[in-house]
Formats: sequence, C-alpha cells, structure tokens
Amino acid sequence: MTEFISTFITIMSQYPWLFVCISFIFAATIGSFLNVVIHRLPVMMKREWQSECNFYLTEYHPDIVEQVGEQRLAKPIDAFPVKYNLIVPGSACPKCKASIKPWHNLPVLGWLILKGQCASCKTAISARYPVMEFITGVMVATLAFYFGPTTQFLFAAILTFFLVALTGIDLDEMLLPDQLTLPLLWLGLLINLQGVFTSSSDALIGAAAGYLSLWSVFWLFKLATGKEGMGYGDFKLMAVFGAWLGWQMLPLIILLSSLVGAIMGITMIATKKLHAGKPIPFGPYIAIAGWIALIWGHDIINWYLSTLI
Repeated sequence: MTEFISTFITIMSQYPWLFVCISFIFAATIGSFLNVVIHRLPVMMKREWQSECNFYLTEYHPDIVEQVGEQRLAKPIDAFPVKYNLIVPGSACPKCKASIKPWHNLPVLGWLILKGQCASCKTAISARYPVMEFITGVMVATLAFYFGPTTQFLFAAILTFFLVALTGIDLDEMLLPDQLTLPLLWLGLLINLQGVFTSSSDALIGAAAGYLSLWSVFWLFKLATGKEGMGYGDFKLMAVFGAWLGWQMLPLIILLSSLVGAIMGITMIATKKLHAGKPIPFGPYIAIAGWIALIWGHDIINWYLSTLI
C-alpha cells in the first residue's frame, strides 16, 4: 500500500495537470454527497431537538403534556422514520418518491443528462445541486494546482469539503453545526502538531484568539444595542481558522470576511433581495475569507507589508 501511494504521488508530481483533473472529478463527486449533508443534517438535528423536548416534557412536566395533549407536542417521536441519516433513505424525488438511479447522481453530468428534471415525473431539479458540485470541484482543483500531491493538499481538501457543507447549511438555516465545526477545530490543532500549516503554538493561540475576537465583538455590540449581531457558530468557525492557519492570519480573515460581507450586503440591498433589518448569515463570508487565506494569505500579507516600505 505504501509503495502504491509513493508511486501515485510520483506520477502525479510528474503530470500536475492529471492531478488537477483527478482532483476535480473526485471533489465534484464528494460535492454530490455534500448536497445531501446540507439538506439532511439540519433535519436530523431538528428531529433530535424535538425528540429531546418531548422526552423532557413527558418526564419532568407531565402536567403540561396532559393540558396540551400529545398531539400538540413538537412532533410525536414515533412519527419519525426508523432510520434517517446521511445514508438512509436513499436519494429520491421529493415529489413522486422515485429512486434516483446511480448514473443520474453523476456530478454535474447527471443533472445535464436529466435536463434539470426528474426522470419520472419531470419535476424541476434545482440547479443548486450541480452548481455546488462544480464549485467544490473547482475549489479542490485549485488546491491541487497550488499545493500539488502533498500532505497540505490532503488536509486543505478536507477543510474545503467541510467549509462547503457549513456554507450551504448557514445559507439555508442560519446555523453552523457543532457537528462540523468542532471536529475541524480539533483536527486543525492535531495536524499542526506536525506543523502542516503553522506551528503548534501559533495554532493554539490562533484557536483561542479566533474565538475571542468575534466573541468580544458580539458582547460589545450586545451591550451597546441590546441585540445579538452574530451567532456562536461564527466564533467557532473563526477559531477553526486560527487553529488551522495560526493567529497571524486572523486579522486578514476578519478584514476579508467583512469586505466580502459588505459587498454582498450592498449588492443584495441594491437588487432588493435583502430588506433593511433582515439578518444575513456571516459564516459563508468567514469561510470564503478563510479559504482565500489558506492559499494566498501569506502572499497577500507580504504584498501589503511591501507597500508600507
């Protein structure tokens, strides 16, 4: 196995264009699964919360259950399918329930073959699915071009997959699940014990500084206005980038995320897609800024410092 990996890395180093192409195809395939994660993980979390609420009401407040009746609880526990996770049940059309054939699940191509419609009932399939697959493929192909077949590429690709899922969920639900952010945080600290992206001390300081930076802004804003300006998931995502890239990258990530957020917010207001006072998720902007810093962070910082000389 070790010999096979060594041979593969050698071949990919000799033919970087082939490595980029393979990375795109593989990542687009993973992108298809990420679409499932984006849709199902919030549903799984909500069902878990509802079941827990029902349990505690039944266990500790039976008088409330008697008053409102079980049918008025958040959701009867036995109304949920026996199995509902990221694998089961299999992919199917939400309207006609027809199972999706394996060849229809091909990244990007499957949607094009079906012409954006269900093969059975011709219900339109959202273009979001192939777009997410294509974006995931392009992002990882960019990493392959920049890092080559290295350990840095491997972990950068893993980080990218998680960021795509987090971005999709935050856009849909205004939520950054701990099930995704916390494993990323610990993984960043562990890999940097070997200095994959930064030193272990910079990673540890970065994780703490990343969390506390937005946590401080949150409380300053809340004390000044009485409102919550962001969620705790944003703090954890910033801690993730601190753990992966070190504390030195945090000012750049905060600046870039604020810039991207301002541009998107102004654009959405100008196009009347966002009304004043309506909250928008900040997680996607942190994710975009962090991913840019992952690849070009040092170049951007060096360029900026050179302009000051």
